[in-house]
Amino acid sequence: MLPTMPRVDETGAAELSALLEKRVLQCLGEAGGWLPFDRYMAMALYEPGLGYYARGAPIFGAWPGGPGSSDFVTAPELSPLFGAALARQVAEVLRLGGLHEVIEFGAGSGALAEQLLDGLRRAGVPLRRYAIVELPGALRARQQARLARFGPLVQWLDAWPEEPDEQAAGAPAGLQAVVVGNEVLDAMPVKLLHWDGREWFERGVVVAAPDAARRLAFGDRPTALRPPRAAEALPGAVLEIHPQGAAFVATLASRLTRGAAFFIDYGFPQAEYYHPQRHQGTLMGHRAHRSHSDAGDLLTAPGSMDITAHVDFTAMALAAQDAGAEVVGYTTQARFLLNCGLLELLQAADVRAVAAAQKLLTEHEMGELFKVLAFARGLVFPAAGPLGFVAGDRTHML
Repeated sequence: MLPTMPRVDETGAAELSALLEKRVLQCLGEAGGWLPFDRYMAMALYEPGLGYYARGAPIFGAWPGGPGSSDFVTAPELSPLFGAALARQVAEVLRLGGLHEVIEFGAGSGALAEQLLDGLRRAGVPLRRYAIVELPGALRARQQARLARFGPLVQWLDAWPEEPDEQAAGAPAGLQAVVVGNEVLDAMPVKLLHWDGREWFERGVVVAAPDAARRLAFGDRPTALRPPRAAEALPGAVLEIHPQGAAFVATLASRLTRGAAFFIDYGFPQAEYYHPQRHQGTLMGHRAHRSHSDAGDLLTAPGSMDITAHVDFTAMALAAQDAGAEVVGYTTQARFLLNCGLLELLQAADVRAVAAAQKLLTEHEMGELFKVLAFARGLVFPAAGPLGFVAGDRTHML
């Protein structure tokens, strides 16, 4: 049985939010009264001991309210068949490249790591290390408890993985591994841009007026930044751009010398992301399995809810390509999992497991909104591409 993460009751949560708000106000004073939204988002999510992911409250799971309550559910918590199918893709790349290491960024509850490790063992693929890069200590503690049975094979890192020891003896420098990230890119801080019909502004956080209901408010400053497809923006548009996510992908792609990276997340290519009908962007909060699309809610009780934005997959693909990697696949989560043999896995599952796995595939759940982006270096794939993209590849839409 997994240990329960220390609960933060409503009183404790309010105290932590008050402390975080005080910290934001301090930073506002030091910065001259204005913080870019990506700075605020980083604090709201990751400020040590105070941010949403750093305060130790339950986050992942299927149930809002009561014992074991949570704010949202991810694919590995919905069904272990998600990781079992993904393990087939990971195994293909490990064998193809003669690789022995998997690196997971943002392992959450540890469910996906467990599923991948079990799947790779069943496939007979030897690993030297399964490395997890996870910054919040509360999440790391839960992962360590869940993955204890794998012993020293699993290691936790605070920053970018170091190059394997054997590379010092003359082997090629850089990362040689399969990299996995499930719902990682959507949690990276974004910048907000506002178009008033004449001028572009960057939206940030300021101290609210004394008579306002909240202590924090939004404030705009003129900027030279522009979103992709800026000419299509409607007056009043508030859109996100993803410099931190793109920088992360570019750094990873530049360090990867042999291997592949697979990122699963909700999002769109740029033509859909910046379509005029989506003129208020995709920024939202999640708490107790409810979505909060009112941006003002994100400034209330900072750290009390998840803050997220959909992924601009075109921007991520270009960042990887510009850093020297090859984009080898882009498709929906449903198509990716089917290509990786999910239907075969379902044949051995009971009715309850089949019902849970259906949420991974159906259009109105995760099947269409979630996408899988893959890039690689130093590998030669079969003509049809990696296993997960042999049918239904949408790379041409990026």
